[in-house]
Amino acid sequence: SVFPQLALKPEVREHLHSVYTHNQVGKEEAARAFEALLSCLSHPPMFTCVRVSTHLHTLTDIQHKLQQHVTQQISCRDGSGSPAVIHTHPHLPDVLLVPVHGPRCVDLQGSEVIVGAQCGSAVLRGAHVFTPGVLSTPKFLKAGDVVSVFSDIEGKCTRGAKEFQGKKVFLGNGVSEVHRSDVFCSEGPARGVAIRMTEPLYQSPSFDGVLTEDVFLQNLPSVVVGHVLGPRPGERILDMCAAPGGKTTHIASLMRNQGTVVALEKIKSKTEKIIQNAKTLKLDCIEAYCCDSTQAVSPHPTRDCDADGPPFPEESFDRILLDAPCSGLGQRPNMSCSWSLKEVRSYQPLQRKLFTAAVRLLKKGGVLVYSTCTVTLAENEEQVSWALKTFPRLTLEPQVPHLGSEGMHGAGLSHDHRRLLQRFRPELLWAGANRIHSSESLHHRANNDTIGFFIAKFVKR
Repeated sequence: SVFPQLALKPEVREHLHSVYTHNQVGKEEAARAFEALLSCLSHPPMFTCVRVSTHLHTLTDIQHKLQQHVTQQISCRDGSGSPAVIHTHPHLPDVLLVPVHGPRCVDLQGSEVIVGAQCGSAVLRGAHVFTPGVLSTPKFLKAGDVVSVFSDIEGKCTRGAKEFQGKKVFLGNGVSEVHRSDVFCSEGPARGVAIRMTEPLYQSPSFDGVLTEDVFLQNLPSVVVGHVLGPRPGERILDMCAAPGGKTTHIASLMRNQGTVVALEKIKSKTEKIIQNAKTLKLDCIEAYCCDSTQAVSPHPTRDCDADGPPFPEESFDRILLDAPCSGLGQRPNMSCSWSLKEVRSYQPLQRKLFTAAVRLLKKGGVLVYSTCTVTLAENEEQVSWALKTFPRLTLEPQVPHLGSEGMHGAGLSHDHRRLLQRFRPELLWAGANRIHSSESLHHRANNDTIGFFIAKFVKR
């Protein structure tokens, strides 16, 4: 561990600690798992997951193309000529796994560039530093300078500063592509790469502009969601909170671009992003609408089901994905969260409104998948417990594939119900310190060293 644990407000830390230890089997083990959670969340996963557009190409073809790209990029970056081998996934037929190497031994340089936390997270997952992400540079920075890049994890660095003494973490070294005047100018920062990372602390290929029609970078649990939903060609499927469109386009690809995928997003710019991603991936079965999904059910039951756009009549869809807005506490890497406990707890009512709309829009016999990228009990198992009590026609169903752990204690669910849930818990791997390197452990590691994620699958009887 080279980074500090995820920094949380004391009230949030105490709340999460109680979730992980209260009513859990083996409190000491649960406490260790909680500490491991805070540690692993500040580090990137050890694999980059690449989803292949299998409606256009075979997995083998893209694996070969991607291997060539990685080989060339690593060779150009450090001359080692020994890039990571790209692996297929034994249970996900449209996934390639690219190992991430790190943390590596990298020597500090004399000049420092400070970037924002979001930019820093992207660097840890293989990106270069783009100009808008730069907060501070040396006074006389010029193109060609070798610099050390740090992330301002508390958001306290003033944009345009010439130095920064606040809390920061080292991300690696790079070469400046710009002068300081290009970054901080009256017209605003220029676009494009500012610092080309040559010695990142975590070495992972950059996929910026690479095989854009063929692959989509997506966290492994997010790919699992699409397979659990199980879309079939010719069906009418709803993605309720769809931006930026990763899961939407995956659903469409699994349907072989045959049928209709309706994507809803309440922010117009994000809706446009969905449309752009669908166009890039050559998927024309996607219909994207700017709409608040809590208002997606038509008050007129006789409205034509095939009419364009929301709101829709009840029981309009064969399958529905509700990848709900959430506190996002499972995202990695993340070194600091400034949210209050009130903010962390604020999502449950919205999630229930969306869930109620989803149940109304789902056909009899239809499948509803609920997912989040957070680790709280309130947004995950408690929502499942509430749903089963509120909607008697819903039943929990087995998930295929099931690569994660079962659901957690503490929400009043039976053991049988918890076994049907799927929680991705990277802290369990970190707490166990499993560092075995074999072909079997590689896929075990990829399935477990992920972001924190939760999936529940329901059928409407």
